Amino acid sequence: MSASSYDVLIVGAGHGGAQAAIALRQAGFAGSIAMVTEEADLPYERPPLSKEYLAGDKPFERIMIRPAAFWGERNVDILTKRRIDKVDPAAHQVTDRAVATIGYGKLIWATGGHARKLSCDGFDLEGVHGIRTRADVDKLEQELQHAARVVVIGGGYIGLEAAAVMTKFEKSVTVLEAMDRVLARVAGEPLSRFYEAEHRAHGVTVHLGVAVDSLVGDGVKVTGVKLADGEVLPAEIVVVGIGIVPAVEPLLVAGATGGNGVDVDALCKTSLPDIYAIGDCARHENSFAEGGWIRLESVQNANDQATTAAKDIMGEQKPYHAVPWFWSNQYDLRLQTVGLSIGYDDIVVRGDIAARSFSVVYLRRGQVIALDCVNAVKDYVQGKALVTGGIAVAPALLADSAIPLKTHVGVAA
Repeated sequence: MSASSYDVLIVGAGHGGAQAAIALRQAGFAGSIAMVTEEADLPYERPPLSKEYLAGDKPFERIMIRPAAFWGERNVDILTKRRIDKVDPAAHQVTDRAVATIGYGKLIWATGGHARKLSCDGFDLEGVHGIRTRADVDKLEQELQHAARVVVIGGGYIGLEAAAVMTKFEKSVTVLEAMDRVLARVAGEPLSRFYEAEHRAHGVTVHLGVAVDSLVGDGVKVTGVKLADGEVLPAEIVVVGIGIVPAVEPLLVAGATGGNGVDVDALCKTSLPDIYAIGDCARHENSFAEGGWIRLESVQNANDQATTAAKDIMGEQKPYHAVPWFWSNQYDLRLQTVGLSIGYDDIVVRGDIAARSFSVVYLRRGQVIALDCVNAVKDYVQGKALVTGGIAVAPALLADSAIPLKTHVGVAA
């Protein structure tokens, strides 16, 4: 049974929203809490959507953040199928698409974002899919049963993870990337070339430096992708993985500072009174990005910012400061990343790329700022201390995989 007003209202029921509710109750918050989501489902994990859930390796029940009974036991209302379109900071209330209002004492905005759509002709044809929600993946899986050829637009993690799953289904898969290498926005060239080679070895066709002119179809359904040079690649399914658009428009219209996301301070507060923002949609100053203002699309960031906001609501001011980490599963490869490689000026490859177990270490002015670890769990675990400490290590020592990374903690280069 939902109320018309809550002490804490959380808009968004992904990792950040769920963790905010959990952290509040764990801290002893006794007031009323509700999560509002435009989806029909209870909170669930997002990363498996392009991996285990799409592949059919995990049913939905196994990617739920908590069992359904958990929320009732902790008196957390979950209001499904309700999209918040308006925020009134003065009245402390939000309005959904059906023009129903919900009041709040504190508001936590944890909406993440929507999959960015193509802007070219044919973007709205049937058979064109993003991967952002369970409903997205369920629809994609249904259509895959009748498809033989898949074109993936975007060579980032979502696109490559989807491509890897498609090969499991024995589809003909083509990846299109506008830049000169896959993962160009998030990783150094050694990692990019490794994953490019892996996908090619699994039968994926990879086109680099290509531009999409339009999607072609029969008037209803997509039948191919037309490139800028005029070539048409036949496809019954097109997966679009070109990033997200932060879902912050209601906050910006209400006067919140922001643009590509909504700006928050170290306690995850927006410029509007009693309103916090966390997760993919929150733009914040990050010390691991040399103090730059960034959005971090990761489970780690969503969870840690949720905890920061919850603590502040409970009267404990603990500024957000956490080393970023990410992961990606493709084929039998487990990539684990710690830190941010933004602004690196040197790269060290540690281990054997040919053996499919190695790490790429990123340095800036001699200090370790990030690691990409492929099937190299020890490097990932031990490398975190190098990143958090901003430790300088001689490249030759980093490259020697016989020397554990923990050896360099507290040792000057």
